[in-house]
Amino acid sequence: MTLTVLLMFFSLRQAVVGAQESVSATTQFSALPSAPEPRQNASQSAATDHSQSGTGSISGTVVNANGDVLQGAQVRLVGSSQSDLQNMVSDSDGLFAFTGLAPGVYKVTVTGPGMSTFTSTQISLHANEVRVMPPMSLSVFGGTTSVTVTGDKEELAEEQVHIAVQQRIGGVIPNFYSTYDWNAPPMQTKQKFQLSIRSIIDPVSFLIVAGVAGAEQYHNVFPEYGSGIEGYGKRYGVALSNHASSTLLGRAVYPSIFRQDPRYFYKGKGSFRSRALYAVSTAVMARGDDGRWMPNYSNILGNFSAGAISTLYYPESDRGASLVLFNGLADTGADAVENLIREFLLKGITTHVPKGANSQP
Repeated sequence: MTLTVLLMFFSLRQAVVGAQESVSATTQFSALPSAPEPRQNASQSAATDHSQSGTGSISGTVVNANGDVLQGAQVRLVGSSQSDLQNMVSDSDGLFAFTGLAPGVYKVTVTGPGMSTFTSTQISLHANEVRVMPPMSLSVFGGTTSVTVTGDKEELAEEQVHIAVQQRIGGVIPNFYSTYDWNAPPMQTKQKFQLSIRSIIDPVSFLIVAGVAGAEQYHNVFPEYGSGIEGYGKRYGVALSNHASSTLLGRAVYPSIFRQDPRYFYKGKGSFRSRALYAVSTAVMARGDDGRWMPNYSNILGNFSAGAISTLYYPESDRGASLVLFNGLADTGADAVENLIREFLLKGITTHVPKGANSQP
């Protein structure tokens, strides 16, 4: 996808809205993720920070036989010499993460009192690789489990933000909110706000907003704004305000309140029909921070809230409940189209997709 294609899409959308005398010029610009990680209790020494050159990480989620997250499970990382490298426990979201790992071959063993033991196959970790393992399931065979939770999720979450902001379509257009790791851990509130602000202030976002304002000017959307530099400046301000409010509310504020992940999780497998239905459904369904799917309150409320806020600066003749309703529905529909593009087109033309990123198992 190129910037020209995006501008044509915005132009067409604004032309239709202009014909109905009430248009939404909001567009969310994707960006991508970050996620939590528990604190490591190294058996020999603290793990080297993954930000150092050449190191990688291994993370995952522990679940029970019913698929519910399991906290307090003992997780052990073993190297090729079969000696213990690091030990930790899964946190309240069932998450664990070993970071700062040198390239090599590892195994992960997960145990819990009164539960079965899970041992992974050999994991060949390469330099700078972020390996997210499929959920590790433990079954209960009797007894009780004690819960001990420790965790510091900041390191892995910051690492995910770093990965997200490098993802760009053709190396230029932000693709921050697409994740190609189906089992990527959730982001914390801090990282949700970091990524949304980074998306808002990205230089390319300002250029695309300028294109939206230009399309509105060309089609004379909101005639009360007038023509010339003054009219363009008003349209640019409105487009920028819509972009900022919808991104901040729909990608950070509401996801933090409802504990939902604002990213699009790339499916990548299955029939064309199943992938298309999945992509469209994610406009109204979202993955919670606990890994479960639920109504996408964040995106829907973000769209309608941004539409309501826009009435503060739209021309008086274009204000009203009908405009808010139209804008909210139009933006939700645009999200469905955007997710179809994410599913079928963007991965192949997005730079810096992490090595080892896996689609749906």
